[in-house]
Amino acid sequence: MNNLYSKDLRGFAHELRTESVSRAEKYIWKSLLSKNKQGVKFKRQRPIDHFIVDFFAQEIGLIVEIDGSSHFSKASYDVFRQQKLESLGFTMIRFTEGDVIQNIDAVGNQIQHVVYCLKGE
Repeated sequence: MNNLYSKDLRGFAHELRTESVSRAEKYIWKSLLSKNKQGVKFKRQRPIDHFIVDFFAQEIGLIVEIDGSSHFSKASYDVFRQQKLESLGFTMIRFTEGDVIQNIDAVGNQIQHVVYCLKGE
């Protein structure tokens, strides 16, 4: 799998990491994805191809997306984006902001299962 890191999006990705992080993204980062809590290293707001993904574990090619209310009006774009990233060899899992805030244990279990499967353990 190629590392399709887009240097052109670096500035925008940095801005997303520091200035416009949603409550759900902060929560999932601190609760589940930082400091190798899932056994792999996740990075936040990572540019891949022409997109910026919420969380990315390069070692296993896993993208974790958190869908807020803005995603309701762009469902067809989200489908296109997911299909494109998956065609490049990445695995994507999505959660709503509500799922993250209200049911972090179930979200964690699902992420843990996908990480386990992708690592081939």
